[in-house]
Order: sequence, then structure tokens, then C-alpha cells
Amino acid sequence: QVHLEESGGGLVQAGGSLRLSCAASGRTFSNYAMGWFRQAPGKEREFVASISWRDDDTYYTDSVKGRFTISRDNAKNTVYLQMNNLKPEDTAVYYCTADRNTAQAFGMVPAYWYLELWGQGTLVTVSS
Repeated sequence: QVHLEESGGGLVQAGGSLRLSCAASGRTFSNYAMGWFRQAPGKEREFVASISWRDDDTYYTDSVKGRFTISRDNAKNTVYLQMNNLKPEDTAVYYCTADRNTAQAFGMVPAYWYLELWGQGTLVTVSS
């Protein structure tokens, strides 16, 4: 059984930082690109960041560039999202995802369900 489990969400003031983690279990993910999406209340799930399985390609949505950093540790089957200078508009449920497609494709799929594997999400709330 493949399983992605997110952690690290919580309540933070604007300007603060959080680090999300996503631990993958059930198989080896070294040949999977991994990424993060988020879904704010009343909005569609949107791409945030992705990383290739070799860790040499990263992609970000424009609104988080320069503030968020995605990284991975294949030995631990874990992907991270370091979020700095958080803003109230970053408030959302953050979902971890994994797929055998390229990391670049994560931000280009017609809908989030095109990607293979998903976690249950972790809530990030940024207060003003």
C-alpha cells in the first residue's frame, strides 16, 4: 500500500516560516518526481512546487518564488517545503503528490487528479 503523509502545518503569523514534510512509504520513490499543491477555501487545488527525482530540477508557481523552497531526501523517501515570509493568502490545505512524470509537468497538468499519488493534506493558516 503506497502512502504519502504530510506534517508540519499549523498556525503562523504573517512573515513567519513553516517547514512541511511529506514521508512516502510502501515503495521506493527515487524514480518519482514529487511536489506540493494547495487548496484554499472555496478555491481549486493549485500547483505550488515540484522537484525531480534527482533533485536537480525544481519548479515553483510565481506567487511563491523567492519565499518557498522544495527539497527531497531520497534516502528517507521524504520531500520538504520550506515556507518563509508567509502571507495570509498562503492559507490553505497543502497536499503532497508524487508521479512518474517530469517535475515540470506538475504545474502543467489540466487537473490535479492527473497526478498519481496524493497525501491527505496538512493545514497551513497564516494570520495577518
